Amino acid sequence: MCIFSSVMRQPDKKFWGVVQSALPVPALLSSRAATAPDHEALIVAGAGGLTLREWDERSSAAAHGLLARGVRRGDRVALVFGGADWLDYAVHWMAVLKAGAVAVPLSDRLAAPELGRLVEHCGATTIIRRDDAPGPTPSVAAPVPVPVDIDPLDLAQILYTSGTTGQPKGVAASHANLASPPVHPRRRPFAHSRHLVHAFPIGTNAGQVMLLHALTAAPAVVTLPLFTPARFAALIESYAAGTVFVVPAMAIELLGARVQDRHDLSSVLLLGSAAAALPPAVAARLSEAFPNATVANYYTSTEAAPAQTIMIYDPDRPGALGHATGDLRIAGADGTPAGLGETGEVWLRTPAHSRSYYGEQRSDTFRDGWVRMGDLGYLDEEGYLYLVDRESDVIKSGAFKVSTLQVEAALHEHPAVSEASVFGVPHPVMGMAVAAAVVAGEPVTLAGLRAFLSERLAQHELPTRLLCVDALPRNAAGKVIKRDLRGLAEE
Repeated sequence: MCIFSSVMRQPDKKFWGVVQSALPVPALLSSRAATAPDHEALIVAGAGGLTLREWDERSSAAAHGLLARGVRRGDRVALVFGGADWLDYAVHWMAVLKAGAVAVPLSDRLAAPELGRLVEHCGATTIIRRDDAPGPTPSVAAPVPVPVDIDPLDLAQILYTSGTTGQPKGVAASHANLASPPVHPRRRPFAHSRHLVHAFPIGTNAGQVMLLHALTAAPAVVTLPLFTPARFAALIESYAAGTVFVVPAMAIELLGARVQDRHDLSSVLLLGSAAAALPPAVAARLSEAFPNATVANYYTSTEAAPAQTIMIYDPDRPGALGHATGDLRIAGADGTPAGLGETGEVWLRTPAHSRSYYGEQRSDTFRDGWVRMGDLGYLDEEGYLYLVDRESDVIKSGAFKVSTLQVEAALHEHPAVSEASVFGVPHPVMGMAVAAAVVAGEPVTLAGLRAFLSERLAQHELPTRLLCVDALPRNAAGKVIKRDLRGLAEE
């Protein structure tokens, strides 16, 4: 049984218009496969591709197999696949939905105890791994219909959050949520591209968004089993990709490797960054490395999707995160709206059916269709969103509150610093002090960094402790795990 944590907000024309127009996800595939059967939806470097017809036929055959195994409507099915398995994963993810069951994407890199904990948490009755998945089925004249009626409000997917500040939570999404916003066949996203390239892992929100793009967007979605700057840049060049998506960590690696010196990246017209805030200095360098690309920063969360803000990088507004595609508000802790320029909690709302935490009856994250982002921010007079920091990351040092995002942005301006993460550590007098971990191309010292930053930051924002590391600890979604850095600093 699915327990939704949020109270359904009062029906309004905008909301019900989206829900009533939404189709179950399998219907999106069958309808598009009927009109463009040979469109290559998904390509994995070195492993081949999958047309819409093949996706529809293979997933229907696999869905019949699941029904024969006893999988029933509403059952949770864990899908444990790795980066080289995107094709088989896409088939079985769709098969689970066609069978009326709930897909639970999980990375094959999870340690056995963690995998077991998540499987137990969602109550999965079936686990499908790469070795369990059958190979391609022979082509048939038409896929055999799967005899399961699916309501758009049926639960379709449980996706576990990255867990950078605690235990991962299962975020439940309905078919209406995944299929939103509706896509007009003549106005498919990214129509300027024949190919869209990404390297997001299975089991992440960004990876699932790319899978849905393979279903609904104009270009073929191309990925590779394992990201390296050289392989990724070569993939962009070989497919003359018009659209590319990265997370900031990937962008920093691409720039550090100077892939633009060895690969033709001129085909890229849109370079999107997701999953974390893109430091302004990194955005500026991306604009130089991809000379024809518009650099866009996408801000959302696993809980809030498909609501998001989109910001085209603007040197005059380097820290802005743009306007929302749905509803956006800044509010105080008691829910009172904040005024322009006033810092408060960031909330997003989508006209689609909202998500929820699976297995939790109450949560402060969801409220009447709104999603609390866990970030502090403000709006300027033109409605642009600016983040101050993660609410949990703000460093309260003495009488001051320090934004780690602001300090990180300044650190990225240092010519020797390729990556930076800022966090708080205990201090006997101030309560908390500012610490920084950096990946640097040449030796740096705390005194040298403080001198550099003193022209950009206030005295109370300067780091008092410095960790020089070979790499920042990151989760599968590319987000820095700051609790690991705190542990290193305390040691």
